[in-house]
Amino acid sequence: MLLWSAPDPAPNPRRVRLFLKAKGLHIEERMVSLMAREHKSDTVVALNPRGQVPFLELDDGRVIAETISICRYLDDLNPNPPLIGSDAFERAETDMWVRRVETGLGTPVGLFWQHGNPLTARIVQQIPAMGEAARAQALAMLGWFDGQLTGRDWLAGSRFTLADIALLSIVDFAGWIGLAMPDEAATLKAWHARIGERLGI
Repeated sequence: MLLWSAPDPAPNPRRVRLFLKAKGLHIEERMVSLMAREHKSDTVVALNPRGQVPFLELDDGRVIAETISICRYLDDLNPNPPLIGSDAFERAETDMWVRRVETGLGTPVGLFWQHGNPLTARIVQQIPAMGEAARAQALAMLGWFDGQLTGRDWLAGSRFTLADIALLSIVDFAGWIGLAMPDEAATLKAWHARIGERLGI
């Protein structure tokens, strides 16, 4: 297998790398430069028509794209430790939290990156008002996750899951683009320290 990927701080490639680290797995990576737009090259688009990384190229030439789909595939092949779930409820609970992370926080962070950060101004026709609205929504959602983590170690309670990895990758990318965790988000910051210690990052 070959993982087509990109260096940090790109959140989606990092999410798969952290998942592999938590699983104790190693897959060869082929890095592409996002800033040089290598993910839009003919070679990449021929394998993944969306022109995005990461994607997993299997030994038989088949391709799996989208971070959660890649992680699900690898989790099925390597069920221990279980990072999605060991039964129907646990898998559904993990899915629920992953969706909340991606739609609740990932969407406004992505919009802020597109419309509120100077690094993307050369490739996107920015709408400043959209960037400011996205900033406010992202900061509100960071506060929401702070509240949801009260009284629990992980998003799924006592279970460390893919949802925590998804949240970490977006929280860290948000900080990199100028959306730091609010000072008052003590629970979220404690969770962040806990996951950093767990993954050795």
